Amino acid sequence: MIDRRSGPLSRPGAFHIHLPALGAIAAAALLLGACRDRAAAADPGTPAGVGEEGSDGSTGLALPVVGEPVTRGDLVLTVATTGQVRADRIARLRAETGGTIIRLLVTAGTAVHQGDTLLQLDPRPFDLAVREAEAALAEAEIRLSGNISSDSILLGPGQDTIRARNAVVLSGVPAAEVRLERAKLDRERVAVTAPFDGVIDRIDVSPGERLSVGQDIATVVDMTHLRVTAQVLEHDLPFVRVGGVALITTPAQGGAPIRGRILSILPLVDTVARAGRVDVALPAGAASLRPGMYTDVRLEATRLPNRILVPARAVIERDGRPLVFVAKGGRAQWVYIFPGRSNGLDTEVLPDSSTGQIPVGVGDTVLVEGHLTLTHDAPIRVTAAAERAP
Repeated sequence: MIDRRSGPLSRPGAFHIHLPALGAIAAAALLLGACRDRAAAADPGTPAGVGEEGSDGSTGLALPVVGEPVTRGDLVLTVATTGQVRADRIARLRAETGGTIIRLLVTAGTAVHQGDTLLQLDPRPFDLAVREAEAALAEAEIRLSGNISSDSILLGPGQDTIRARNAVVLSGVPAAEVRLERAKLDRERVAVTAPFDGVIDRIDVSPGERLSVGQDIATVVDMTHLRVTAQVLEHDLPFVRVGGVALITTPAQGGAPIRGRILSILPLVDTVARAGRVDVALPAGAASLRPGMYTDVRLEATRLPNRILVPARAVIERDGRPLVFVAKGGRAQWVYIFPGRSNGLDTEVLPDSSTGQIPVGVGDTVLVEGHLTLTHDAPIRVTAAAERAP
């Protein structure tokens, strides 16, 4: 009999594939994939993508945050108030002699040095005045010489000095000498110069204008010696001391506050505002401040030495308990703390009441930006505050 199943696959040693076996293999593969999906869903502790490093070694979902170090130092408690920037030297230049302006060498905003010429008057009238005074003096000296030669008795031996002085005065020599000195002084005032280093704030004249004595010429402001006059309520005045630190900020200023020094506490108290005034000296590099600006001022009142300090922005609350996020190993770990007093910039951290230990240490990095919505052990990428400054 002929076996109808004979053919190429029915030869001895040939491999036979049955359709039921293929179905079983496909079903097993689907079951294995479903088991893997259930296993991944059962472990929510590892977010998708975390642990899979890119070419730079960073995790894909690391959140950018800003960190600042924990420090040890003095906590300076302050009195908060407002103040106004003033310049130590403002010169309103006025004409000391009359004349016609032939050269105006500066404009508003020009930086000048002490002795720089701001404007020049026509020198010819002043030269003539000096020559006229010199001629008058020579004439008076001739009169004095003639009096001496014609009156030998006046200056003869034994005559008193009073008669000799009278002869000099009557000759007109002293008056002529004074007029000559005044003419030379007026000639020196042909050039108006800067009294100190500063910046021209305004110019009140123009070339060709005829100046009269006492007329406004220009205003020069010394921009290197600035101070802030701050108002302090009378009940806060006893806590402020000369030499203390003052922190100055303005709405237009970016970056860290400007650090000044309390220069003086003025004696009078305003009976209406019930506030005294405090002058704060500013450093020479306070280029962002301008006279007339209003500022926020924090004046040193009390200094608490040798404290563990964290930035005040780092302290937040969860469930009514204060904590900070500490960056460790690329993750944000919250640490409960016991905050003490704060000056608005720094907050002291007190020891735990049960263990006596402070939960953060000097050099730890605490988060000050991007941490408000973080969870414990979240992956982060820390950026220093200086790197984010514009």
